[in-house]
Amino acid sequence: MSAPLRIALADDQMLVRAGLRALLERLGLSIAFEADDGQALLDRLADTPVDVILSDIRMPGLDGIDALLRLRARGDRTPVLLLTTFDDSELLLRATEAGAQGFLLKDAAPEDLRDAIVRVAAGEVLLQPVSTEPVRARYRYHADDAPRALFTEREVSVLRLMAGGYSNKEIARAMFLAEGTVKNYVSVILDKLDTRDRTRAVLKAITLRVI
Repeated sequence: MSAPLRIALADDQMLVRAGLRALLERLGLSIAFEADDGQALLDRLADTPVDVILSDIRMPGLDGIDALLRLRARGDRTPVLLLTTFDDSELLLRATEAGAQGFLLKDAAPEDLRDAIVRVAAGEVLLQPVSTEPVRARYRYHADDAPRALFTEREVSVLRLMAGGYSNKEIARAMFLAEGTVKNYVSVILDKLDTRDRTRAVLKAITLRVI
């Protein structure tokens, strides 16, 4: 039997941390330590490695995104799953560019929380749990940012799976396609959206109401 995933939990509210700790432990995960702000999180990570960091975005002092930037700057690639609320959506692009692997709404179901932690620990990127409407309202692209061509129904299906953090192999399996075919679809999608990576493509597709 494999050892439970070790989680670093960062939130400035003690009651929130206590609730999350109880929930995660009930789900079979292990809390390596808790931190009440970004600096405390960084200090503990220096000598206590974990499998996944579960952190609130908004914290006094050093917030979740600034802590993430400093973590990546010192070469620490530990997966980070950020807890967010609907009004946090303006931080989505900034957090993604800082190196976050995923976002989860604070009112997510327990099974969704566990699934998200397991998936980011395995190297996946999760963007879908964030409400798309506030993102669209906040990041409206100008006319010259519109897609270079319309998307086919199949390309939209691939984009939706990309948004869920699925790899090319997983998309191929889900859509009964060859992995090489999926790779070609992804290349076409990136070209149509004029983006250089999958994360930016998904965010831009959400903004432009493609998905």
